[in-house]
Amino acid sequence: MSDSQAVVKRRSSVKEGDERHEAIYRAVSDAIVEQRLKPGARLREDALAEVFGISRTGIRKILQRLALEQLVTLTPRRGASVTRPTAEEAKDVFDARQLIECGLMPDVARSVTQKQAGELREMARQERQALRSGQQSVAIRLSADFHVRLAQLSGNATLAEFVERLCSRSSLILAVYGHRGHLGCESHDHDDLIGYLEEGNGERAKAFMSRHLKAIEASLSIVEEEDSVPDLKQIFDT
Repeated sequence: MSDSQAVVKRRSSVKEGDERHEAIYRAVSDAIVEQRLKPGARLREDALAEVFGISRTGIRKILQRLALEQLVTLTPRRGASVTRPTAEEAKDVFDARQLIECGLMPDVARSVTQKQAGELREMARQERQALRSGQQSVAIRLSADFHVRLAQLSGNATLAEFVERLCSRSSLILAVYGHRGHLGCESHDHDDLIGYLEEGNGERAKAFMSRHLKAIEASLSIVEEEDSVPDLKQIFDT
C-alpha cells in the first residue's frame, strides 16, 4: 500500500468513527428526550460501551458532549446521569429565553427574506406533521431547531449560540414535564409568528413570542421522581 493510499484509508476510518459516534450520540439523546432514559438515571460508561460496542473513551466523549448540552450531568465519583430539570431551572431557562428570543424579533423582522420565511414555514410544517404522527421527540427537536434558526436570522451569532443551548435544555424540560401530543402551544403558533416577521412588524412578533414562550412554560407539569438504574441493553436493543 502506498503512502497516499494509507492516508486515504486512515481518513476513511476516522470518518466512519465520527459517524458511529454521531449515531450513538443521537441514540442516547433521543432516548433521553423520549423518556426511555428517565431523569436521574445513571449512565455507566462500561455498560454503554458494551451496548454500543465502542471503547469507554469513546463513550466518555459522547457523555461529555451531552453534558455540554446539559442533557447529562457528570458528577465526580458518581459518573454520568440523565439531568433532572427542576422547577427552578425550568423557570430560569424560560426567563432567559424571554429576554433573548423576544429581544431578537425586531432584528429578524428587519432582515428576514422571503426565502428564509419559506424555510421557516417548512420547518413549522414538519413539526406539526411529527406531532400529528405521534413522534413527540422529533416534534420537540424540530421546535427547538425552529427557534434556533430564528435566532440565527437575527445576525447575532453569539446570542444565537446561547439560544441553541437554552433550546437544548428546554427540549429536556418539555420531554420530561410536558404533555404527550402537545408542545404547550397551538400548532399554528409558529406560522402566525412567521407572518408578523414577513410583515416587518418586529414589535408584534416580539409580543407574540413572549406569549408563545409563556404558554409553553405554563403547560409544564413538574413532578420529580426517584433516581433509577436503567436496563441499557433493553432500551437500545443493539
